[in-house]
Amino acid sequence: MALLGAAVVLLGSAVTYWVANRTPAPHYATTAATRGDVITTIVASGSVNPVVTVSVGTYVSGTIQTLSCDYNTRVHKGQLCAKIDPKPYQVAVDQAQAELDVAKAQLAKDRANVAYTKISHERADLLFTQDSTSHDAADAALNAYEQAIALVGLDVAQVAQKAAALKAAQINLDYTNIVSPVDGTVVARNVTAGQTVAASFQTPTLFLIATDLTKMQVDTNVSESDIAGAAEGAEASFTVDAFPRRTFPGRVTQVRQAPVSVQNVITYDVVITVDNPGLLLKPGMTATARIVTAQARDVLRVPSQALRFTPSGVAKPGLAQATKPAQRVVWIDRDGRLVAIPVTVGLVDEAFAEIKAGDLKTGDSVVTSEAVAGASKRSSTPALKL
Repeated sequence: MALLGAAVVLLGSAVTYWVANRTPAPHYATTAATRGDVITTIVASGSVNPVVTVSVGTYVSGTIQTLSCDYNTRVHKGQLCAKIDPKPYQVAVDQAQAELDVAKAQLAKDRANVAYTKISHERADLLFTQDSTSHDAADAALNAYEQAIALVGLDVAQVAQKAAALKAAQINLDYTNIVSPVDGTVVARNVTAGQTVAASFQTPTLFLIATDLTKMQVDTNVSESDIAGAAEGAEASFTVDAFPRRTFPGRVTQVRQAPVSVQNVITYDVVITVDNPGLLLKPGMTATARIVTAQARDVLRVPSQALRFTPSGVAKPGLAQATKPAQRVVWIDRDGRLVAIPVTVGLVDEAFAEIKAGDLKTGDSVVTSEAVAGASKRSSTPALKL
């Protein structure tokens, strides 16, 4: 009896050790094959900007006397936005006008002199024909007449010169009125009343006016490795930090050819236009955009992870049944057994892969990964069938 008891105890210990150390049966997480869209995209960051912005500057220097426009002011073409102190330019206009008047008076004087010298010349000629004066006196009268005519021509040129100077002075005076060149909204104001602006070397920007804030664009920076997939007319969408749960739809309207180099990294500006009727999008917002490069609508699809799955004990990559370059293998749970199905794969995005051909139909349980036993309601322990 003692030997029998010892045998029972030993057998129980062996069974307990085997149960405790045996390899558990693998469990697999499955997902049903579905029909839907497969879309590949380019992800790029950028900023929201008005489609057209106009920088309003000044051609003349001076002190800002008055301001009529501020941030968010709705302006119309020709509307006065600011005025530079016009006194120095009004003085220049008055001086140019006085110089023009002097030139005109000189012209009138010299024209009267032409009339006199003409009469003297004709009288001297008559007396010379009658031998009543010398030849030298007649020549002197002719010379005085010709000089008077030339002087009138000089006066005419001076009058034109003074008139041009007056026009230039008047233009400078008119430039003291800073007006809006377009209809739009002021998005930036860079001056205040009493500030002195200098236009000696470059035109200072006083206002920035957006013509239409209901039409915006996103200037995205697409890397050179992805730029081949960006095309004009492609669908796009983006999000901004202000509305993280809202996606704004847009469309690519321009792929600019000029490269942008920042620390030897080359990117290209891809412009996405978007309607902004509610003015939710503000200039300068940071946007994360997705540009559609290819899409397949309403196709049979499986999770992309299913293409990378291979059961334990099967040599990777598990493509024994795949005979064509476009073929892959997915594993499905069919009637309690794990079955390898060769399929032809089409478009693959971040989440799904398009199945173009193969013994796979909507609703099949596609294995995506091994799961811990009992960890998932969708896990199973089918038998392996190769």
